[in-house]
Amino acid sequence: MTRLSCHRVRSNEVRLWLSVIAYNLGNLWRRLVLPKRIDGWSLTSLQQRLVKTGGRLIKHARHYWLLLAESHLTRRLFGAMVRRIEALPGCPLGPAG
Repeated sequence: MTRLSCHRVRSNEVRLWLSVIAYNLGNLWRRLVLPKRIDGWSLTSLQQRLVKTGGRLIKHARHYWLLLAESHLTRRLFGAMVRRIEALPGCPLGPAG
């Protein structure tokens, strides 16, 4: 933290707060959603395996298929995360939403 990217103090403060919020949201997401098998992964590992994974969404006969690159999580782990997201209170993806 000795070098900051912006020349103005206020800009650096805003950038720092955004980083803190993003880190806290990532940890909250990790604790609420991740299956036990991978809940110890670092946020960097999760980012590389989930967010930076290439893929393609294909619609075929009223169904959507998500085809992911080989570096993605297994189908079982990905499905477990989706089910845990759906089970969160107030989630619009769940059966009650």
